[in-house]
Amino acid sequence: MKFIHTADIHLDSPLSGLAAYKDAPADLLRTVTRDAFTRLVDEAIEEAVDFMVIAGDLYDGSWKDYNTGHFFCREMGRLNKAGIPVYLLFGNHDADSDMTKKLTLPPNVHQFESRKANTFRIDELKVALHGRSYKEAATVDNLAAGYPAPVAGWLNIGVLHTALEGYVAHASYAPCSLAELSAKGYDYWALGHVHEHAILQEDPWVVFPGNLQGRHIRETGARGAMLVTADESGIHSVERLLVDVLRWHEVDVDAGEANTLEEVVGRSRYRGEIFPTNLIY
Repeated sequence: MKFIHTADIHLDSPLSGLAAYKDAPADLLRTVTRDAFTRLVDEAIEEAVDFMVIAGDLYDGSWKDYNTGHFFCREMGRLNKAGIPVYLLFGNHDADSDMTKKLTLPPNVHQFESRKANTFRIDELKVALHGRSYKEAATVDNLAAGYPAPVAGWLNIGVLHTALEGYVAHASYAPCSLAELSAKGYDYWALGHVHEHAILQEDPWVVFPGNLQGRHIRETGARGAMLVTADESGIHSVERLLVDVLRWHEVDVDAGEANTLEEVVGRSRYRGEIFPTNLIY
């Protein structure tokens, strides 16, 4: 079987730091988070994955525009047509709200509860997905402590939006330790909240996919999701699936002999560090 693990999509959140650049491609920049998500759905269909996991922060903060939700529903409809279920957990940016409750999702989208941890079972695959959504943004309780025991003989996936110990740059929501996650006896922890990709452990697998699309200069490099191959006996492979449509870079350039900004950019090209199709500087 194959599944996709993604998180921190922040649909329709704006890119920051580009307002001062008159040549910035405004039409592209307005839709990058949607475009990256559409590419992810394309990949899911092409790879014929068995299911998708979204580990929190699908939306970005207080969602006020129904167009965002309608876009998500359309993309989920594509997955529904392809027979791909989606398991959706809400994090600190999209904790339960009136807007999310009013949105009617396609039947293939299954939402984790916020009152307590619950389990979704996929009988034909012998997969159990355990998770708990945030009830409110400032969730500081250890949610993982209340996750259920693994289902014996099945592939067990824990879905959790957490800062995890050691990530001081992120708000300490739903804090827990790596040792606590390991002790649960699950095969794979599908985490969200930290925007940098990280595989923290392989036995069991504990993975942050990072966010789907970099939104400012502090989110540099390739962005995407995880493509996981497994069966009821365990995880066989975990690979990055890069779907970002715009990429941020920091490049150190010796500009001592450059006379114009264009010459500085040219020097960065010659170093082979960036090969832009459209470069904003």
